[in-house]
Amino acid sequence: MKTLIFNGSPRRNGDTACLLREMKSVLAGEVMEVSAYYGGISPCVDCRHCWKDDGCAINDGMQAVYRAMEEYDNIVVASPLHFSELTGPLMSLAGRFQCLYAGKRFRGRPYGGKKKHGVLILTGGGDGSPEPAVRWANRFFRFANAECVGSVLSLHTDDVPACRDEVAKARARELAWELNAPSPPTPPPSSGIIPLE
Repeated sequence: MKTLIFNGSPRRNGDTACLLREMKSVLAGEVMEVSAYYGGISPCVDCRHCWKDDGCAINDGMQAVYRAMEEYDNIVVASPLHFSELTGPLMSLAGRFQCLYAGKRFRGRPYGGKKKHGVLILTGGGDGSPEPAVRWANRFFRFANAECVGSVLSLHTDDVPACRDEVAKARARELAWELNAPSPPTPPPSSGIIPLE
């Protein structure tokens, strides 16, 4: 199995990183982690190259991401909540999916290569709702041609850091086991997962 992780956290050892470590301790196969903050990926400049030609005109770290999206089995989107949203740099990175949208819209190419399974990891310590971030992550999964099979939430990190959130850590490991399987089962509705529309 191959898993592509989009890490939207600026903190290398923060709450999001802790839950990703838990997940990676169980994940089998190849893992590629892309940092929205440190991955050297520029934002979309709306040059419209992708309206007529495949791919993106910006030659940076996103080229390897596009290749991975074609062949990988799993997608993990991980982010702290900033004002109830995914972080700005992660949303900026996702803006580079514009070429996937244009490929489908103008040339009939399917989104994001083969069908994948996805997991969403969110951390936060404020009093906002995760719902806006969940809705945005759902778009992320759609462009990656992934079906979300579960979520890991640690939403009280001001009081209990994610590294001490045993429920969230266990959930991260559990979902990693599911991603390791060739066809992860769909979690039952009672699993506590925020449904993605």
